[in-house]
Amino acid sequence: MKATIRSALLIALCFGLAGYTQADEPSRPECIAPASPGGGFDLTCKLAQSALLQGKYLSRPMRVTYMPGGIGAVAYNAVVAQRPDEPGTITAFSTGSLLNLAQGKFGRFDENAVKWLAAVGTSYGAIAVRADSEFQTLDQLVDALRKDPSKVVIGSGGTVGSQDWMQTALVARAAGIDPRSLRYVAMEGGGELATALLGGHIQVASTDISDSMPHVESGDMRILAVLADERLTGDIVKDIPTAREQGYDVSWPVIRGFYMGPEVSDEDFAWWKDTFEHLLASDEFATLREQRELFPFALTGAELETYVREHVAEYKTLAGEFGLTQ
Repeated sequence: MKATIRSALLIALCFGLAGYTQADEPSRPECIAPASPGGGFDLTCKLAQSALLQGKYLSRPMRVTYMPGGIGAVAYNAVVAQRPDEPGTITAFSTGSLLNLAQGKFGRFDENAVKWLAAVGTSYGAIAVRADSEFQTLDQLVDALRKDPSKVVIGSGGTVGSQDWMQTALVARAAGIDPRSLRYVAMEGGGELATALLGGHIQVASTDISDSMPHVESGDMRILAVLADERLTGDIVKDIPTAREQGYDVSWPVIRGFYMGPEVSDEDFAWWKDTFEHLLASDEFATLREQRELFPFALTGAELETYVREHVAEYKTLAGEFGLTQ
C-alpha cells in the first residue's frame, strides 16, 4: 500500500514539474535597454539581471544591450518588426513608453503590438538641480520661470510630449505658467541627463527619483520635489518634499517593467511570466528593488496588458489637453 502511494506521488510530482517547465530556460537571455547606459531603462534591466541570477532562475547572466533612439521607439520597432519571436529577449519599458505610445511616437505600432510581460516596480518623477544650485526650493524655481522662462534651461529625456517634459509641464500648469514657454534641452535617457546637469550644461533636470538617488547620495545633486502623492520612505528620500506639499498638485508615478515580441510562443512567454511571478513574490527581490530606490508595483501578463491599455487611453486624453495630438 505504501509503495503504491509513493509511486502515485512520484508520478504526480513528475507531471507537476513537467507542467511548470513547459519551456526550457532561454539559452541566450537578453534585456534590451532602449536608451544609453546609466538611466532608468538600464537600471530596470540590471535589476532583472541581478535578481534572475541571484535567485537561480537563470544559470547564466542575462546580457544587457543598449538600443537608444526615440526614447524607446527604435527598440520597440526593432522588437516588433525584426525580432518578434526571440524567446530569450525582454525589453524594458516605463510610463514614458506608454505616454509616447499614446501620442503615436512609436510609428505604426501601437500598444497592442507586443506581449506585455511584467511590471516590477515603480519610481516617481523628480525635479532635480545641482547641489550648488541657486534654487533651494520649488517655489524659487517657479518664481524664476515666471520672471523669464528663457533664462532657465531644463533638461528632459526626450522632446516636447515626453514623460520628462510632461512632468515639468504639469508643474508649470499648476503654477499658472504656459508649459510651451519653458526652455528645454532634449536628451536620450537619464544617463545623459545626469551628466548634463552635473556638468553645468543645464540648470534643472526633469528626471525620476531612482535615476537621481546615486547622485543625491554622493552630494552632487539635490531634489527640489518628488512627484508622489506623499513623502516616500527611506533614509534619504523621506526628507525630500513632494510637489503637492509645496502647493503644486502634481503626481507622476513611473512604473518599470518588460515586454516581449509579438510572436514569442505561448510556452516561452509562460516561462518568463511564471519566473517573474515567483521572483516578484520573493524577499530577495524586494531587497534588490529597494536598493535601487524602486517601490512595490507588480503586475504580469493579462493584468499588465489591461493596465497598459487603460493608461495609454488616459495619456491620450492628457496629451490632447496639452495640444500634443493632431
